[in-house]
Amino acid sequence: MKIKGLRWWIIGLIMAITIINYLDRGTLNYMWVTNIEYKVGGSEVDGNYAVLMEDGKSYKLYNTNGSEVIKEASSLAFKDNNGTVINKEGIAYDLGIVDRSLSAEDFTKEAKNMLGTITIFFMIAYGISQMFSGKLYDRIGTRKGFTFSVLIWGVADALTSLASGRFSLIAFRMMLGLGEAGPWPGTTKSNAEWFPQKERAFAQGLFGAAASIGSILAPVIILMLYLSLGWKLTFVVVGSLGLIWIIPWLIINKKGPKEHPWITEKEKKYIIEGQPEAKLDETKDKGKSWKELLSNKKNYSVILGRFFLDPIWWMFVTFLPMYLVDQFNLNIMELASAAWIPYVGAMIGSVFGGWISGFMIKKGKTVNFSRKFAIVLGCVIIVPAVIASVMATSAFVAVILMALVLGGFQITMTNIQTIPSDLHSGKSVGSLAGIGGASAVLGTIIAILFSGYIENWNLLFSLLAALAPLSLLSIFLTVGKIEAIEK
Repeated sequence: MKIKGLRWWIIGLIMAITIINYLDRGTLNYMWVTNIEYKVGGSEVDGNYAVLMEDGKSYKLYNTNGSEVIKEASSLAFKDNNGTVINKEGIAYDLGIVDRSLSAEDFTKEAKNMLGTITIFFMIAYGISQMFSGKLYDRIGTRKGFTFSVLIWGVADALTSLASGRFSLIAFRMMLGLGEAGPWPGTTKSNAEWFPQKERAFAQGLFGAAASIGSILAPVIILMLYLSLGWKLTFVVVGSLGLIWIIPWLIINKKGPKEHPWITEKEKKYIIEGQPEAKLDETKDKGKSWKELLSNKKNYSVILGRFFLDPIWWMFVTFLPMYLVDQFNLNIMELASAAWIPYVGAMIGSVFGGWISGFMIKKGKTVNFSRKFAIVLGCVIIVPAVIASVMATSAFVAVILMALVLGGFQITMTNIQTIPSDLHSGKSVGSLAGIGGASAVLGTIIAILFSGYIENWNLLFSLLAALAPLSLLSIFLTVGKIEAIEK
């Protein structure tokens, strides 16, 4: 049996697991704190409804999932002339991680800082995994590497349903981070194996677009599951998706393009002839050590470029739900309707960023010019879009402008993530991508720690505008000409 375009099946499967990856990591952020509305004096036909108790000081809240809870009026917010009450719910409340008795302002601050703390532990595990995942994927290959990563993070997300407090929650999120980091260096390596050089940025763009699609779907799917099943079963359902994905992955991704029994001779020839490193003897390629990689100035274009740029993405992924809830007082349905919009921009930016550099290469421009053009273009979009977004007075305008921010981010990031395969070949590609991923995590941890000292949301997000030019400057000062590094 022969399959035309087998390389697109491989990147398609990677896109699918990347979508699942972002559903898994979004579970905590979207269920951390939610605003649930209840119609006062309503009934089952109204969905969630509230009934004033005889004491006149508390309400009994009825959820569509059948649960009931009594809340004092002082702990609820009112809108529509007391016709609707808003109850703050979510994991932070249910596990007693944040004190319910705090004022609204103090609660937001505490919830934000605690979510930041949990995210930092996730990022520590994620960063460690980034470093070693690159080496692991170089050693055991992408087929086994992806399987190993997905098993860890799928089980971790499902087990989070058993969390009973902050310590168990941190432990499960760290386990999630250990697994979820693998596909980033893994995809860079897989694209270097399965695509000719002129298509690699586009393939990397599809991978980035999948991350954006996962972020688009996350608020809708997770919040709908939360309303229907509660947060515990939501973790189980979402965590199981990756485990199911492993089956088609192992069936389709049998071997690399040189040995795969289902690849056509035409496609095999097209891939191999378009790979500058194809002439190398892979049996003699032991890959460069971390010391060798760190001793070459060019490699710091990836390391420093990602150190400064990645925090932009992670600050949105971590705090966007809380920002929209707190800044614009969105309820859970309004959040689900708005939080996906910025990631549409990210999806478009991912595909366009990969396409534009590949298009320029096909038209005769050098890899060096094409990659740098795309990287600059993305940064030029980010800075004014960030500044405009924090000045927005409505949630709709804010998320539209944030779509431009993340679109510019992905144009730049897609091309930075392709640089390892431009500079290296074989077993060194995943290793450099892994080091770059670890540096990105370090930058993100520093940014989240710094965010704990900034209580104003607009100031926090506006400071992200400075990271794009810092990333751009670090790339241009280190990489020189983007071309293969001679051994």
